[in-house]
Amino acid sequence: MAAVHVTVWDDRDRVGGCRAPTASRAPVPPAAAAVPALFVHNIFTWGSDSTYGFAGQRPLADSRQLLLMDRRGYGDSPDTARSDFDVDAEDVVEVLDDRASAMRLGGAHLVGHGNGAVAALIAAARRPDLVRSLALIQPSAFTAAAHHPVVADLLDRVRDGAPGIPDGVTPEQYLRASTEGLGMAMPEPTSRRLRAVATSMRERPIWEAEIPLEVIRGAALPILVICGTWERAPAAYREHVGLPLMAVAESLTASLGGRLLRVPGYYPHTQEPAVVNAVLREFWG
Repeated sequence: MAAVHVTVWDDRDRVGGCRAPTASRAPVPPAAAAVPALFVHNIFTWGSDSTYGFAGQRPLADSRQLLLMDRRGYGDSPDTARSDFDVDAEDVVEVLDDRASAMRLGGAHLVGHGNGAVAALIAAARRPDLVRSLALIQPSAFTAAAHHPVVADLLDRVRDGAPGIPDGVTPEQYLRASTEGLGMAMPEPTSRRLRAVATSMRERPIWEAEIPLEVIRGAALPILVICGTWERAPAAYREHVGLPLMAVAESLTASLGGRLLRVPGYYPHTQEPAVVNAVLREFWG
């Protein structure tokens, strides 16, 4: 059994298949409906979170089981001294393996956001037999796009000793600086949120991740990359975060032979959930 908590959403019994298909609820073949989808979240959040997590994807549970994994140190998963994408990838594999054994299905659709997308990529490379498809929402896979000038500049800054988090900074102060400091609203600093922020402050630097692109290409998995357009983002956030993430999205799409979806805003699955959900339905088939 996996060492992390997984929230399970399955609304198929409640829906009962009686509603007529609409633009946001397309009919799904029974075989496809039986394949679950596993979601892996980014920093500052947890699987079922409505602010940065996947609460907006709940409507997708009308046709399949959704599994929302809380990475270690987040949500209802156990604490960790240091969050690590390699450990997260192993947890993803365990959840996929457990689910495949329990449901006797050949894997699941895998969805990752930000740092969670990096864990999803590594997990897919380790056990492609457990992955039906791979959807990456603004993946933080910077090393996979190191050739791009914008990403290269970012990697040069962080590797050359960009200032880290000063001693004595509290999770609430860090959350405020990371949101209000960039011109965005700060979410309520609940104990659950601050625990997630504290874990994020201790994460292994994502630029240390090596993405096994050749292995993933060889697995011939269906790939969907989702990225915001960032035109409505605060200027500093767009420059320092948005531009590199857009470059990564474009590079991964080209490298993996995937499909790129551009969504208005800078948190696609929370700001435009209907758009993202419709595309995921179509992608999963």
